[in-house]
Amino acid sequence: MFDKIELFNMSQAMARHAAARQDVAAQNTANADTPGYLARDLADFADSYQGAGGALRQTRPGHLGTSPGQVDLTAQVTRNAMSPNGNAVSLEDEMVKSVAARREHDLALAIYKSSLGILRSSLGRR
Repeated sequence: MFDKIELFNMSQAMARHAAARQDVAAQNTANADTPGYLARDLADFADSYQGAGGALRQTRPGHLGTSPGQVDLTAQVTRNAMSPNGNAVSLEDEMVKSVAARREHDLALAIYKSSLGILRSSLGRR
């Protein structure tokens, strides 16, 4: 019953997106010296979540469409200033993306905890 609350689905999708963005930033950092490697990035959460919500929505497992809160996590290749060996990874940009992913994850947890507290209060529990 409570797994169908859109706010819980949204916070779960946001946490999944933050984890995927952190993973992409880690891959970029690991390949900072690889010749010819192009940096990757994910679309912002708001853009990807709205894109997933615009399609047909699946309300039950037997229906067609996408599940509510399902987010497209395909990495996009970015072309920053390239080094002489063709590598396009900026460690400064990757650090900023990593911090942004951490903030996004913390926000998702805060939304989930707050929503859970409101739900518990409405049921008369602490």
